[in-house]
Amino acid sequence: MKQYNILFLCTHNSARSVIGEAIAATHSSGKFVGYSAGSTPGTSVNPFARELALEMAYDENKLRSKSWDEYGLPDAPKMDFIITVCDSAAGEQCPFWPGQPVTAHWGFPDPSLVQGSDEDKRRAFKDVMIGLRKRIDILASMPLEKLDSLSLKEIHTKS
Repeated sequence: MKQYNILFLCTHNSARSVIGEAIAATHSSGKFVGYSAGSTPGTSVNPFARELALEMAYDENKLRSKSWDEYGLPDAPKMDFIITVCDSAAGEQCPFWPGQPVTAHWGFPDPSLVQGSDEDKRRAFKDVMIGLRKRIDILASMPLEKLDSLSLKEIHTKS
C-alpha cells in the first residue's frame, strides 16, 4: 500500500501541527507519514501536545519544533498533502513545495492560548486532537490518488 506524506503547518510548530503529525503518523489506516513544521518554529513542543503525541505512541525522538524550510530542501521528503492548521500560517507566503502537493487549510483555535487550570488546557488540546482526527479519518477513507485541493478543503466542512 502506498503511503502519503502529509505536512501540517502552523506558525510555531509547537501544538496543533505537532498533534496533526502524530495523528497522521499513528493513524490506523497506515496510509500516512506525518510531518509538521512552522514558519517561525518555537524552541520546544508544547507539553500538552507532547503528552497527547506520546499517548498515541508517537516516537518521542521525532517531537521537535521544525522550520518549514527543512521541507523545501532538495533531499527533503516529497509531500503529497500540505495542511495549514492555524490562520496565521495559512496567510503567510509559503515556500515552494516540490511536486505540487494538494493543499488545504483546516483552521483550529490555538489551544496554547487557553487560560485556566491544566485540565482546561488539556481539554483544549484534546478538542484540537479530536477535530484533526475526524478530518484525517475522512481523508483516509477517500481515494487519495484522485484528490485535489478543492476536495481536501471540503473535508473541513464535513467534520
